[in-house]
Amino acid sequence: MQKKVVIIGGGIAGLSAGIYARLAGFEAEIYEKNSTPGGECTGWNREGFHIDNCIHWLTGTKKGTELYDVWETVGAISDNTKYVHLESFYTSCLDGKKATLWADLERTRKELTELSPEDADEINKFIEYVEYSKQCQVPADKPMDMFSIGDYIRLGKSMGDFMKVIKDLGQESLEDYSKRFKSPLIQKLMCDYLPKEYSAESLFVSYASIADGNGDIPMGASLEMSIRMEKRYKELGGKIYYNKAVDRILVEKRRAAAMILDDGMKVTGDYFIATVDTNLLFGKMIDSKYMPKAMKKAYDNREAFPVTSGFQVAYTVNKDFNPGETVFIDIEPLKIGARTLDRMYVKVYGYDPKFVKDGKQVLQTSFFQSDADFEYWKRLPKEEYKEVKEALVKEVTERLEAGYPELKGNLHVLDSWTPLTYERYCNAYHGSYMSFISTGNGIPFRVKGDIKGIKNLCFAGQWNSSPGGLPIAVTNGKFAIQRICKNKGYFKGEANDKRRTEGRTQESNTYDSSDALRGKRVS
Repeated sequence: MQKKVVIIGGGIAGLSAGIYARLAGFEAEIYEKNSTPGGECTGWNREGFHIDNCIHWLTGTKKGTELYDVWETVGAISDNTKYVHLESFYTSCLDGKKATLWADLERTRKELTELSPEDADEINKFIEYVEYSKQCQVPADKPMDMFSIGDYIRLGKSMGDFMKVIKDLGQESLEDYSKRFKSPLIQKLMCDYLPKEYSAESLFVSYASIADGNGDIPMGASLEMSIRMEKRYKELGGKIYYNKAVDRILVEKRRAAAMILDDGMKVTGDYFIATVDTNLLFGKMIDSKYMPKAMKKAYDNREAFPVTSGFQVAYTVNKDFNPGETVFIDIEPLKIGARTLDRMYVKVYGYDPKFVKDGKQVLQTSFFQSDADFEYWKRLPKEEYKEVKEALVKEVTERLEAGYPELKGNLHVLDSWTPLTYERYCNAYHGSYMSFISTGNGIPFRVKGDIKGIKNLCFAGQWNSSPGGLPIAVTNGKFAIQRICKNKGYFKGEANDKRRTEGRTQESNTYDSSDALRGKRVS
């Protein structure tokens, strides 16, 4: 008789867990509070235009990487997927000058050196470190707690020169790193895309994905990718139930006996995987005493483990407006939440027909929001919240028009959203769309997802490791199933996504080396 895996949450981690559960021969059920799959990997329509909420680049689009195999296995991408191949990561503007991080590293080196010859040595080191960072790949074959000594040796060899980047920058923030440069524009360039509190190595790894061709954008937007994963899951026989929020999990005799939905329905299973926000899991669904100590430490120390969200506005503009793929500009200081900001992010989406209609394209801008900003928004009464949003949209529009006079009278507001939007839609802690930030304090955050005191319940998703994001979510969904298989004596051997579907009988619990988890059943 098949064992049943019950998954709480139909985001990327939940869909991944469901797909790998089916590939491993489990019965699988997903319960999702919203009406669509994907969690924060989503988008929505306004006035016939699509607004994308998630993918600025997708790490793992390069064939031959472990992460590509996972994305292919879960149906997110395939040989037929069409991509936007980014020519640049982003552009920073200051005092009439601009600097771009091009996908072509030599082009970046040349442009930055011409801009600031006195920074030539540091620029060359920057390019060298980006090259080294191409060697940093997300481990996606299996979780590191299942590594053998040989696995660690292979990982160390594959990381190669990237270890030099970690050694030099692992405890340095982007703000501190930027001070290595004399050029004010290059200093802005280093701090514009990610919060300045992020560890410097985060920028190198992100940029390296673009420069290595491992960070393209699948055409069709974030929600379409989530729907492809849902389709894959259903084709494998998985069941997903929408508009089914989980209220609590019943724990009896150190086991999850069942979960109770908001509508009172009781759901039983053999194993439970919570892929929801961990702040919701610990304290509402189960007692907070079950939270791992490392995670509690992160939640309690907001300065050392901050989170980020955003205040965002989406517009339509003429299709021919193209300042660059992603551009940061100076603006008149603007107070948003608890902070005052003087830089603005501008991104046009005309690269994909999904965002274009009647000669217009979608333009979006976003302003980083912190824990303190969330608290500001949270304190506002409902009517005042709406008024503040509307006033801010007007001010953002004015600053866009000041930066790009040709937009005056051409901007039409589609929507705006705040950290509270993410809290409402995804139960996101402080409205964060990522996990705890990897800061320059040298304190990495990573937990397995096991819950001490409850044998058949674990959690999986981007909150398992900083800084979160889609790669962490999709791999942790897979890892949860691998751990269940290992802990229950189902499999031995290594996980491998190669040859994952040939000759498989979906309802069988007997496997050979061509199966998704590539191991033999041990009875």
